Amino acid sequence: MTDLLERCRSHMPPFMRLLGIELVSVAEDKILARMLAREEIGNGYGALHGGAYMAFADYIGALGTILNLPKGCTTTTLESKTNFFAPAGFGQVVHGESVPLHRGRRTMAWQTRLTNADGRLLALVTQTQMVLTPNAPAPPQDPSRS
Repeated sequence: MTDLLERCRSHMPPFMRLLGIELVSVAEDKILARMLAREEIGNGYGALHGGAYMAFADYIGALGTILNLPKGCTTTTLESKTNFFAPAGFGQVVHGESVPLHRGRRTMAWQTRLTNADGRLLALVTQTQMVLTPNAPAPPQDPSRS
């Protein structure tokens, strides 16, 4: 196990731990992870809830961005688009693979494929992450919201 993988595992946010996400491999150009579809994160109809798919993909795409950030910068999700193709029944392992589509100075875009153990595509998520710089000027305030 790499030192980077161990550091990422030890800094996993609590919500991702609740979902049961397990990081498999981390690199600047690819994140691999998996998650067990469980009743506790189900949709009430015997399958993984769409929000669990989305949170899983958002996390590993954001992690890819974090690994590519300049020193002192942070990130936040700016936009996310999910296409659902098939359900994951309880007991199935969902595999996530996130790769960069764009790694720029102000934004990064990642695409995450969520598949089952047979390689069947369950969902495809494309997200844009904003790069937040430490000394960026604050946006102007809307006086009507004071």
